[in-house]
Amino acid sequence: MGILDIVPAGVITGDNVRKVFAYASQQGFAIPAINCTSSSTINAALEAARDSKSPIIIQFSNGGAAFYAGKGISNKNEQAAILGSIAGAHHVRAVAKAYGIPVILHSDHCAKKLLPWFDGMLAADEEYFAQHGEPLFSSHMLDLSEDSKEENIETCVKYLERMAKINCHLEMEIGITGGEEDGVDNSDVDNASLYTQPQDILDIYNAFSKITDLFSIAAAFGNVHGVYAPGNVKLHPELLGKHQAYVKEQLKLESDKPIWFVFHGGSGSTEIDIQTAVDFGVVKMNVDTDTQWAYWKGIRDFYENKKAYLQGQVGNPDGANKPNKKVYDPRVWVREAEKTMIERVKVACKDLGNVSRL
Repeated sequence: MGILDIVPAGVITGDNVRKVFAYASQQGFAIPAINCTSSSTINAALEAARDSKSPIIIQFSNGGAAFYAGKGISNKNEQAAILGSIAGAHHVRAVAKAYGIPVILHSDHCAKKLLPWFDGMLAADEEYFAQHGEPLFSSHMLDLSEDSKEENIETCVKYLERMAKINCHLEMEIGITGGEEDGVDNSDVDNASLYTQPQDILDIYNAFSKITDLFSIAAAFGNVHGVYAPGNVKLHPELLGKHQAYVKEQLKLESDKPIWFVFHGGSGSTEIDIQTAVDFGVVKMNVDTDTQWAYWKGIRDFYENKKAYLQGQVGNPDGANKPNKKVYDPRVWVREAEKTMIERVKVACKDLGNVSRL
């Protein structure tokens, strides 16, 4: 039995998200969440997942969403980020089913200062739900990890109560992911903040499960955003196993993995760290830095290979009057960027055991 025996192709929400994460946890694999900034990067991620015969998560960061709307639009009051997220979501919904894979549509880190962005997306979810019986997005993330645990949980609960009414999944973060990403810089945080405690997880589970089971936790186990060589980031994914055991023991639960965990800051992670994290209940892993590089690499390599044909509209090694339009047409070099990004997303699927899962 594969995922398409459980849920349909296309954007999935509510109970179908529940089914996919439960299946991933039971079968021991995780789904890569690809940060996208354009229709091109969305299409590349979907194509890679289709070729890998796997589900995929498409997600938008605040900055990525604003870029999607267009740099010419003011982002005052998060206007561009809201518009870009909604536009990107509708694009994914328009094409996802044609790729024949289940797609979870998600928004990435939303810190307290960005809550107007979250509010705008949630309003769009509620409007979409009123018309279609499901939210526009499958899921959203609140990152209030810089607040106290109590305030973090209190704010998340308020949103979760609203989201539960439309069957929308919530991802929250407890403990801080170090490094810098998309304008959020945690390079100088106290090292102790990089490790979530078992009691933190239990407190979240107790508060959230009273409302719904449609939630996941991005627990910190030494994660760091940014670019690092494999082995240079000292992760402790075994802590996730201790969290699972603690919650199971305290609440007398049957499941060995009652929590759906999320892996942030994965650049520089070893294959062993990734596998250990998945073994202990990670069902989603964010991928951004590496796919950004892969996309650029396709353009860089294309330019280097076709440099002599890209110095003017006319004139190349084949003749002074020969046109170069077929080389500089954006559809040509953007596609080359997509090709290298596709290959990197396939690697992410392979590393997470997310291959031939349909």
